[in-house]
Amino acid sequence: MAGTGATPASSLASPLARAEHFIWLTARVLEQRRFAYHFLGGGSDTVETALAAYLNEDGGYGHALEPDLRGPVSQPLHTAHALRILDSIGRCGGLRVERMCRYLTEVSTHDGALPAIHPSQRGYPSAPFIPIVDDPPSELLATGPVVGLLHRNQVWHAWLFRATDFCWAAVDTLEKSHPYEIEAALAFLDGTPDRSRAEAAAGRLGRLVREQRLAVLDPERLDEYPVAPGYAPQEHHFPHDYARTPQSLARRWFTDEEMARSLEHLAEEQREDGGWPVNWRQWAPGTALESRPIMTIEALRTLRAHSRAIG
Repeated sequence: MAGTGATPASSLASPLARAEHFIWLTARVLEQRRFAYHFLGGGSDTVETALAAYLNEDGGYGHALEPDLRGPVSQPLHTAHALRILDSIGRCGGLRVERMCRYLTEVSTHDGALPAIHPSQRGYPSAPFIPIVDDPPSELLATGPVVGLLHRNQVWHAWLFRATDFCWAAVDTLEKSHPYEIEAALAFLDGTPDRSRAEAAAGRLGRLVREQRLAVLDPERLDEYPVAPGYAPQEHHFPHDYARTPQSLARRWFTDEEMARSLEHLAEEQREDGGWPVNWRQWAPGTALESRPIMTIEALRTLRAHSRAIG
């Protein structure tokens, strides 16, 4: 892509080339390094170097790593984002992750779970749909992805025992739910060591997703699918949002035809500028600008994982 200058993304041949143009044009250094790692043969060291800029002395991550939470303070959602990045480059382990676990222990609730947002965020801008309270509740939304990821990477820490118990209790009692909570439960189930129990729980969640119509199975009939309360008007979720890889337990929830329609819809979502959109509620101009490169990288990784041609 060197030397393309002002070449419009829409004139480039492949989805990957168009996305690369978008990344160099709009992304933070971290997402530029991540894109280079995943698609251009870049190294993992440069990703770690960029990620380190968001690290705080308490072992947690802040500085708007997760764009919807602004300010310097460490937050569980920032730290979970950092863990996902380290996992994606094969660096989720060692003293760094041990320090992150110590931070997670310090901010956990009385039952060992994580809050969606710690009260230290008060005074800094944050998305209005993530309320700040003095005594935040335990959230599967925040805890499940972290616990599943740590288990998958065979990280062991004392905090994990209580957090794992919380996740199992939360997953086993899920009834009326919403897409992000299901995704969090699934992230836990995809990583937990008790595979037989995970498969049984995932089977139940898959039936719940279909019964409650939490996944759009036919993108051409979008208006027939409800949007969860509190979500933005077009904040739908699709099979590929749950089954980001064929290895996910959620892949069993959908037929080959449903999955193919979902992936085709994902591919068609690429915009003229080469990036993918965000569909959640926008509350500040900078958050969408920072979020779109993240979404673009994840869209490309999902398409590639399912053997879709991206260029």
